[in-house]
Amino acid sequence: MSGSQGVTALWENPTEVFLDVSKLLITYADNILRNPNEDKYKSIRIGNPTFSTKLLPVKGAVECLFEMGFEEAETHLVFPKSASVERLRQVRETIAAERDQRLGASKAASSQQSARVPPSPPPPPLPSASSAGSASSSSAVPTPAPAALPFTSSRVTFLKTLQSNFQHVLIYESPELQQKALNCIPHELLRSRAEERLKQAKDVEPACNLGEEDMLVLELLQWFKGDFFSWVDNLPCSRCGGATQPSGSLPPSNDDLRWDAGRVENHYCHTCQLSTRFPRYNHTEKLLETRRGRCGEWANCFTLLCRALGLEARYIWDSTDHVWTEVYSQSQHRWLHCDPCENTCDKPLLYEVGWGKKLSYILAFAKDQVVDVTWRYSCKHPEVLSRRTQIQETWLLPTLNGLNATRQQSLGAERKQQLLKRLLVELVEFISPKTPTSGELGGRVSGSLAWRVARGESGPSDTKGDGQERVFIPSESEKQNKLFHICYNVTKNSYFRLSNGQETIPGWQRGAWRTENMYRKEEIDWQMVYLARTEGSSFGRISWKFNCAPVGLKIKSASVRAFSQTFHSGSVRWSLRSAETTIEFPGDGELHSSSSLSGGKELIVEAELTGGEGEVSWQHAQLFRQSLKDTEKVLFEILVEMDES
Repeated sequence: MSGSQGVTALWENPTEVFLDVSKLLITYADNILRNPNEDKYKSIRIGNPTFSTKLLPVKGAVECLFEMGFEEAETHLVFPKSASVERLRQVRETIAAERDQRLGASKAASSQQSARVPPSPPPPPLPSASSAGSASSSSAVPTPAPAALPFTSSRVTFLKTLQSNFQHVLIYESPELQQKALNCIPHELLRSRAEERLKQAKDVEPACNLGEEDMLVLELLQWFKGDFFSWVDNLPCSRCGGATQPSGSLPPSNDDLRWDAGRVENHYCHTCQLSTRFPRYNHTEKLLETRRGRCGEWANCFTLLCRALGLEARYIWDSTDHVWTEVYSQSQHRWLHCDPCENTCDKPLLYEVGWGKKLSYILAFAKDQVVDVTWRYSCKHPEVLSRRTQIQETWLLPTLNGLNATRQQSLGAERKQQLLKRLLVELVEFISPKTPTSGELGGRVSGSLAWRVARGESGPSDTKGDGQERVFIPSESEKQNKLFHICYNVTKNSYFRLSNGQETIPGWQRGAWRTENMYRKEEIDWQMVYLARTEGSSFGRISWKFNCAPVGLKIKSASVRAFSQTFHSGSVRWSLRSAETTIEFPGDGELHSSSSLSGGKELIVEAELTGGEGEVSWQHAQLFRQSLKDTEKVLFEILVEMDES
């Protein structure tokens, strides 16, 4: 089983975690081996609390089930009749052998004995999906979903994200951690300022119904950004203090892992030839000490500080790679958007309108509730809905309801009623899209300009065209020379219309005819840039159009040079077409010419991006990938020779 990725990943868990989950995996396998004709043991409900809380979050655990032969279908994992029982046994025995070894030599004999499948009598089996549901109906998660998806499907990945975030926010409720956070906050000063701010507000508007806590949130945001936390693009060199450049990742140390830093960035100084480590800590206690990071660290620490001050707060996760906080306003009876990176409060349309983000899923995680709050952050609901393709809506809502039912089991009736009432108010709010205010029209301010532009968050001009489909029509000089020649430089993010006096068109969208689920991605760590599908999209398309009919010409010949790169099962399909002819060509960086389009009046060059694996499948099909240092390199070019019509 050395080639088994799931088993290998399972080994990487700490011994205590491994022993717990391996016992479950062995029991699942033994149920089938002892009862080969009983279907109830061949089905595991994804919403089963045992599965969703003890097995799903553990690295390699679900992968092992799939390597045993389980498949995903509807709301369950099932062991089909076509699956190999021998394969199941092999995976099970491999896990059992490692379990025996970890239990220790003294227990090896008894463990090995229990690891064999006795002919009779069988021990009590692990509850099947149906029995688990009947035993604890309140915690059942009905999860209707699309038919048969592979394990790497977005549905299981999405569920892991839900579980991870819903579990993580519980750390904010630690009394010891809250006290440590409170010790870092000048809370008396902030409350005094909040009182003064409220007084000023009521002097201006006596009927003001805001409360002191609302003003405290504003003071906390301002202090957090101005005095407490710092933004990190690149750390200064730990030896000379000079500038560093991102240079991939470094392995985490045991201390890094202790503070939930599974990723360590390498910030390299070319002068000293020295690496400065930047662990991306995810543990809030450590962040109270380091007080630095990017949006993940900022939102994580800020949410803790809110809870330490007694504010009801929840952690907001955006699938398009951003996080922030929401704080409940007791005086306004609603949740307020709070972004500590931006020192911004109650400007929920900032990301879609100001930054130009293509939103899809935004979820709010609190200690006792998870809510889909996407619609608060969008004024373009139909567009957002069209991008929500990662999972089915009919799966998401019941899953969230199930997670909430499980988490809220120990709550009193009054708190449950309070949460339900708040949720109903939110749902009513979500029905009608808001109109953007002036404070929501600007681009991002946190991070360097390069970082903001790389993420497409510097404002609408960076990520959007003029809202029109761009069709290239020959200019007077191009008509006279009967030549149209345009290039796109992805590093400079500009088109250069060489046949029209070196005309420059900034922005990848401004030269495109049509785009669907596409954006420009800069990988700061790897110093690479490319066009790709938007995150979570299974399909992307971009096309460019040329039409010489308005100037009385026709196409004599057309040449295109394009470069695309794929990984895993990613795919890019390039085509060159007129009204009558379609020609496919490879994105190999070579110039491809065709005279078969001769006589036509228009030309369309198109790239379709599909495929890929896992939650980063969108990265597995890329256009024009190149180094950010190659500022003069051009990987896309269209050349059209024309003739009299």
